[in-house]
Amino acid sequence: MPNVTYICPDGEREEVEVPVGTSIMKAAVSHGIESIVGDCGGSASCATCHVYVESHLEKLPPKTVNEDEMLSDAASEVLPNSRLGCQVVMRDDLASLVVRVAPEQW
Repeated sequence: MPNVTYICPDGEREEVEVPVGTSIMKAAVSHGIESIVGDCGGSASCATCHVYVESHLEKLPPKTVNEDEMLSDAASEVLPNSRLGCQVVMRDDLASLVVRVAPEQW
């Protein structure tokens, strides 16, 4: 099963196995990674799962217009590698994905 390493704002690293087809937001919430809130439940209507993709960014599909709009309202600085965790769905080719959780989610 592929894994994701979440780097929390305090620098703590948490590695989680994520089933293919599961968003990295849902995986984070179900594994108790408190830095990711996922307030909207994965409908890309908030930005409380804002992450910075540190590896495999080139393998991800482009951001949708909706994702870009939500990120524009994010509490933390938006960088070129900013994504909403609910829109990053695990695939086999994303094994060993590393994401840094944005420091502010609200």
